[in-house]
Amino acid sequence: MSLIKIQDVAFVRFNAPDLDAMESFLLDFGLIRAARSDDTLHMRGTGPDPFLHVTRRGDPGFAGVAFKAASLDDLETLARAEGAAIEPLDAPGGGYSVTLRDPDGFAIEIVAGRTPADEIETAPTAPLNNGFDQPRRNAPKRIGSGPSRIKRLGHLVLGVTDFARTEEWYKTRFGLITSDEWPEGQPSRGAFLRCDRGTIPTDHHTIGIMGGGAARFGHAAFEVADFDDLMRGNAHLLAGNRRHDWGVGRHFLGSQIFDYWRDPWGHTVEHWTDGDLMTADWGSRQVPTEIVRAVQWGDPLRLAP
Repeated sequence: MSLIKIQDVAFVRFNAPDLDAMESFLLDFGLIRAARSDDTLHMRGTGPDPFLHVTRRGDPGFAGVAFKAASLDDLETLARAEGAAIEPLDAPGGGYSVTLRDPDGFAIEIVAGRTPADEIETAPTAPLNNGFDQPRRNAPKRIGSGPSRIKRLGHLVLGVTDFARTEEWYKTRFGLITSDEWPEGQPSRGAFLRCDRGTIPTDHHTIGIMGGGAARFGHAAFEVADFDDLMRGNAHLLAGNRRHDWGVGRHFLGSQIFDYWRDPWGHTVEHWTDGDLMTADWGSRQVPTEIVRAVQWGDPLRLAP
């Protein structure tokens, strides 16, 4: 049993000394300005989330992550159980939040009651001709140039000092389900966890927890339109001399096609597309550790995500 069942990841927070430099990178990465003040930058995607990425002026570093509650009632349940306050969310879309600290001290916000943003219309993706079906006829495919078109934030990965303690903390509060954990046949040292939305398919993982080392930010992953859009973004970022980290390839766990980049202060952000979706009854798996960073095709791991 858990206090509530979160529905998805909402946004990530960072601090940085130069908002101009962060905004320039995030525009190249494919995000869009939602709001900016003297000390805070909010960036969004094309979907209905009011924003996905927040930067506050300050010493560079990861500042926290937010997840979506199903309702304000759930927010009240969580606040009562944790002895925490419900605060207005001073950001595009408004709403309310409860802020907790996980066992390693990371700021974890749970948000509800936000007003969705108007979706930003983009050109539809062209059908894919393959060896089994050729729906695109008399229509040459033209990708165009420019940044990827980011729709939403998909997941976050954190390094933690004590896996068992951290996993228990997240599961008992937020109702997360293990998709894959490792190592196989031994006490777990890491896991990919997904939201429990019953029969509604959800991403293979909304958060990844990597135990056994220092507490650290791993990466934040943003879903793009499709594979061509991911490669369009890859070309745009390379042309802008942005720092490439890892990719392009296809993960084994979660199956996403991925491409990893570093922001100006070294935080890793990922473009991904074509990931696995699971319902609650798919259950959980144990896997060998070497599969966690394995690729089905593409670049082998050079830097830890």
